[in-house]
Amino acid sequence: MIICHCTNISDTDIRAAVDWMRAADPQTLITPGKVYRALGKSADCGGCMPLFLEAMQNCDTLEIPMTLRGLRRARTQENRT
Repeated sequence: MIICHCTNISDTDIRAAVDWMRAADPQTLITPGKVYRALGKSADCGGCMPLFLEAMQNCDTLEIPMTLRGLRRARTQENRT
């Protein structure tokens, strides 16, 4: 299914990019911008972003690395003191 008509990106392209990035570096934080760059493209109008994010979330390999989980919570607790 085509996700981004402006740059002709499909859900299969997104899944392949996420899988490739995860295989290359299991600790990387995968963002839409990194997926666009991995595909050699850049966002145009942004209208596809909700579908783009949904396609990314449907990838089995898209998960936050254990070393990065809970960082926001930890920082918030530091600010309270």
